[in-house]
Amino acid sequence: MNTYQAVKERLLQLLEIKKLSIHKLAIESGVSPSTIKNILYGKSVNPGIVTLKMLCDGMSITPVSYTHLR
Repeated sequence: MNTYQAVKERLLQLLEIKKLSIHKLAIESGVSPSTIKNILYGKSVNPGIVTLKMLCDGMSITPVSYTHLR
């Protein structure tokens, strides 16, 4: 599995675990809905660390939790 696929799958899992929609995550994180959709649907295969950190902040997790939270 490549890094993009791992990020995409983990983001989908966390949206489900946290019961967040793309729109709600966008509001909570300050990342635009289009950016989140681009990550999920393959238009952005290399999201930056700042974007990932903002998404983590929006879900109230750390980047380490991003990889381990179940």
